[in-house]
Amino acid sequence: MDEPDRWRHMASAPKDGSRILITIRPSEQGPAEVDLAYWSNGDQAGPEGWRSSDSSPGRIIEYAEPELKCWMPMPSANLDRTSLPSAWEGDDARELDGSGI
Repeated sequence: MDEPDRWRHMASAPKDGSRILITIRPSEQGPAEVDLAYWSNGDQAGPEGWRSSDSSPGRIIEYAEPELKCWMPMPSANLDRTSLPSAWEGDDARELDGSGI
């Protein structure tokens, strides 16, 4: 993670339970947005998958893989930054992590 402030493909997101930032794809419910999430291996609250980190027991927010566009590691403490980074708004996922050329 040599460049922590860079959006990456969801396929490379850690599934170890650590908290990450995710871009939720735009939909008929609204524009793309950023959320704090983690991978859950499943428990009494639901099956394995991506969950919102601020969910409380009994009110778990789960994301389906197609809803998520990309991820970014949690930024380090930065007194100059007072908000989350903007959601990824690129036209094509090929732009994430470079063009692959």
